[in-house]
Amino acid sequence: MLGSRVLLIVGGGIAAFKIPELIRVMRRDGISVVPVLTAAGAEFVTPLTLSALAEEACHTELFDLTRESEMGHIQLSRNADLVVVAPATADLMARMAAGLANDLASTLLLATDKPVLIAPAMNVRMWQHPATQRNRDLLEEDGIRFVGPAEGDMACGEYGPGRMSEPAEILTAIQGMLGRDRPLRLPLEAVVPRAQELPLAGRHVIVTSGPTHEPIDPVRYIANRSSGAQGTAIAAALRDLGARVSFVTGPAEAPPPSGVEVIRVQTAREMREAVEAALPADAAVMAAAVADWQVVNARDSKIKKDGSGRLPVLEFAENPDILRWIGGLDEGRPDLVVGFAAETDDVVAHATAKRLKKGADWIVANDVRPETGIMGGAENAVTLITGAGAEEWPRMDKSEVARLLASRIADTLAEFLPSETEVGA
Repeated sequence: MLGSRVLLIVGGGIAAFKIPELIRVMRRDGISVVPVLTAAGAEFVTPLTLSALAEEACHTELFDLTRESEMGHIQLSRNADLVVVAPATADLMARMAAGLANDLASTLLLATDKPVLIAPAMNVRMWQHPATQRNRDLLEEDGIRFVGPAEGDMACGEYGPGRMSEPAEILTAIQGMLGRDRPLRLPLEAVVPRAQELPLAGRHVIVTSGPTHEPIDPVRYIANRSSGAQGTAIAAALRDLGARVSFVTGPAEAPPPSGVEVIRVQTAREMREAVEAALPADAAVMAAAVADWQVVNARDSKIKKDGSGRLPVLEFAENPDILRWIGGLDEGRPDLVVGFAAETDDVVAHATAKRLKKGADWIVANDVRPETGIMGGAENAVTLITGAGAEEWPRMDKSEVARLLASRIADTLAEFLPSETEVGA
């Protein structure tokens, strides 16, 4: 595949969160990627993210005056060895079938003389609609090749065919097409990877997520604003790469992902016990926002005002430091321990110091000042702190952060043998 060039057209839809990982696995396979982002796609991923990962300009506009003198859209459509559309929405498929050319993506698809592969992604009813099936038949007659869609849970809550294929499946299809003079449509079994081909197959990863609640009395507690969204996304991304995930979650707003072992806890002490019970593991990702303190004199009944004006006195003690404990284990320590640092000032300096103090291999640091909207929001802007230094990532959706982090974890664990519990499984 070395030296091959793919023009990647990114359509709209929640499945676009998988595209950063698709770019990464293509690049790792020696494939150059030129991203084209539709207006709808830009609602889910940013041009900056795609450009940074592809190390190529991300194209969004048909009438780019700096290139039109050279008919840039024609050059783009023909300079690649393969055109890939992912996700291919129902609307984009319909425009392809009708031969429309009303934006950069559809114009490129109409002007190209290269093979085209599409990865559909849409609601199950939209995929099964007669109009979509007619468009699929027309596109196949025109020589367009398909990978997927897969069957499974939808973001809308329904179940059935319509999920975009995973990046590993799409890469397999791309490899097949680039390896043939005359591309052939791949049967479904040819693009679905065997379990052992997933990079984290046979690996066990513990992920902690969400806040902890430390009781004051039966109706009050100490907590923080963590929604658990980032930890949940990380668990899902690790699962998608084949890992067996033990997901230890406090009372988070984000529901836990399917396909993982869910262990629900309330307090920091319960979380510490649950993590210990889940060992051994190949990696531990400590994404939970664990409360630093517990109330020693928590009441068994609700604290009431007695009319005297005296305020209740709360006595605090430090909670167990789960990250420091697991990072300092002599026996049974995971090969990779990842901690998180939510900071409001001097983010890199504090996170770097935390990595050394806690015995973590990596720290994922972010700026959670209220004006950033990170804490409890849909996006994150992180800096990965490792022994090699600080690596700043662009601001992106939390699911994109999770995909990138999961891939980095997979790359690192490839250097280690599986944990003892997995070897004989």
